[in-house]
Amino acid sequence: MDIATLLGMVGAIGVILTAIFLGGSASGFVDVPSILIVIGGGTFANLVKFPLDQTLGAFKVASRAFMHKPTSSQALINECVELAGVARKEGLLGLESMEISNEFLNKGVQMAIDGHDPSFVKRLLNKEINLNIERQEMGEAIFRGFGDSAPAMGMIGTLVGLVQMMSNMSDPKAIGPAMAVALLTTLYGAILANAVALPMADKLAFRTAEERRNRHLILEAVDGIQEGLNPRVLESLLATYLPDNKRDLEKKEEA
Repeated sequence: MDIATLLGMVGAIGVILTAIFLGGSASGFVDVPSILIVIGGGTFANLVKFPLDQTLGAFKVASRAFMHKPTSSQALINECVELAGVARKEGLLGLESMEISNEFLNKGVQMAIDGHDPSFVKRLLNKEINLNIERQEMGEAIFRGFGDSAPAMGMIGTLVGLVQMMSNMSDPKAIGPAMAVALLTTLYGAILANAVALPMADKLAFRTAEERRNRHLILEAVDGIQEGLNPRVLESLLATYLPDNKRDLEKKEEA
């Protein structure tokens, strides 16, 4: 589980709720029509932008922000170098007995073992990378769309409340509470957008970038294994996917 996502979201909402409770009566911050406008209106507006199945599928994609734990690039490099060493000594058929932890890497290695042409393997893996990234980017776009719609719906709800308030100005004492209720939709929209939807979209974008980098690393590794590259040469090639500080650390450990 990604503790940072859970901690960040709960912390952001928790700070807001704490401020509400410390400031006085929390019941004044609850308004059902405002909630319906922001959540219901934002959801339906998003359905105009995206198909229903894609919108529902976004919640499955969202689980990656909480539960997904990607394999580190360094661990993938170590595993790929080990596979290259076996293939160098025993040939590609020697990889049949190897246990491969990463599903995408295993698929590429199995295709190599089956004797497929390297260009075909590379093309097929590239296509799978692009389609997988496209699905993940759709989930990100849906949350970003909701992050755009929620504040807009909040403003619409506020305008509706102001119109209702202005149409009933006979009681001056009721103007203050009515104004507070009118502003609640803007508050709800801002909270949903900036504490939930937009941070979720950004975390999914981060996960997508990680996935893209690791899959291209695997693509490079499978191509190198099929070419029969020396494991040390392959390791140097794959090390380019690591940040500079991690590459320097690896060199120190080898020394």
